[in-house]
Amino acid sequence: IHPAVLTDRGLDAALSSVASRCTVPVKVTVDLTERPAAAIEGIAYFTVSELLQNVSKHSRAKSATVEVWRSSDRLLIQVGDDGRGGARLDGGTGMKGLADRLAAVDGLFVVDSPEGGPTAITAELPWRDRTAADAAGTSPGR
Repeated sequence: IHPAVLTDRGLDAALSSVASRCTVPVKVTVDLTERPAAAIEGIAYFTVSELLQNVSKHSRAKSATVEVWRSSDRLLIQVGDDGRGGARLDGGTGMKGLADRLAAVDGLFVVDSPEGGPTAITAELPWRDRTAADAAGTSPGR
């Protein structure tokens, strides 16, 4: 189920809303000239949402960034923070679950988080064009 702000206004507005709830200031930059398919947009939203929750809970950061852009046939997401680092795929179910979800749709999930920080996490999803059904809000799973 997509949040209403994502369905109505897209990733920029939805990610800005999520970022406003983070315990540290987050700079959000979304550079997209069009919206991806609803399924891809939803995965991107929930990925960033979970990563910002991790920033709030674990990083001890003073600030964070979210960048989203398209490169050819891929949607790229980078979430970074200036915290203590040490995030790992094998550190619990959260990061591994994100990596598994992205892999299921031919995506990638890369964690760069040395002890002492900073942390940069890159997620890559296949770009799929938005269809008329997506625009009308009648996609399966809505």
